[in-house]
Amino acid sequence: MSHDEKPAKPLSGWRVLVPRGGPWGDEVAANLRSKGAVPVVSPLINFAPPEDPAELETALADLAAGKFSWLTITSATTVDVLYAYRAKIPATTRVAAVGETTAAALETVGYPVDLVPDRDNSAAGMAEHMIALETESRSILALRSEIAKPVLTDRLRAAGHDVRSVVAYRTVGVPATDRATRDVVNGRINAVLVTSGSVAQQVREQFPAIPDQTIIAAIGPRTARDAGEAGLPIQVVAPKRTIGSLIDALAAIPVPPATPESLAVPDTGSVSVSDDKK
Repeated sequence: MSHDEKPAKPLSGWRVLVPRGGPWGDEVAANLRSKGAVPVVSPLINFAPPEDPAELETALADLAAGKFSWLTITSATTVDVLYAYRAKIPATTRVAAVGETTAAALETVGYPVDLVPDRDNSAAGMAEHMIALETESRSILALRSEIAKPVLTDRLRAAGHDVRSVVAYRTVGVPATDRATRDVVNGRINAVLVTSGSVAQQVREQFPAIPDQTIIAAIGPRTARDAGEAGLPIQVVAPKRTIGSLIDALAAIPVPPATPESLAVPDTGSVSVSDDKK
């Protein structure tokens, strides 16, 4: 192999914690396996119904009936909600995803994606792109988390669009499996993927004593900043907010050394402890 060639399995020897389940977690696990890593899928966050589920159900019924020109999706968790409700998106409704991770989550479960901001993968960036694209008033359904700031809604309304902003979910923490917790504590997890500020908070709370050699990797600079605010140190930051970019960033560094504790525990191979029950 020449010095310029990359190994076919650049993550051979890595054991990586995947913090979300469902179709997205399965896709990430498959990506890791293709690079030679052993994924440990243990969801640390899930969604809970909003305080007013009737408002969401009405909005999804109106969506299926074709009442909206656009549907905006600002997180992969919102995709989980759509999938759980078996929401129907008619061909007449265009779908805007805040970034490539959200777009990939939509495509994984069979939903279309018509727009992804080409520069700023944020609510503000998506609003700017949509406002430039749509010069006439449109009916827009904006699904969001309970804690999200109404940046997208406010900017679209200020531009003259008719926006129905609906809380789609509340984010709740999910206890890691006993197996995943043991693997983190004894250093058998070489890397922890941090895919959102909510995940960072759960990693900080559930694993207060992560071994020094365990790499904590964030999916993009914004998530790295959120992790820092949660008190979670980040060693690797993906240049782009995509899971492919995050995995490539890991593949560019050597596998961390094993700890004495991890060497004392037999390796039983690939683990999938995903629980995506809604």
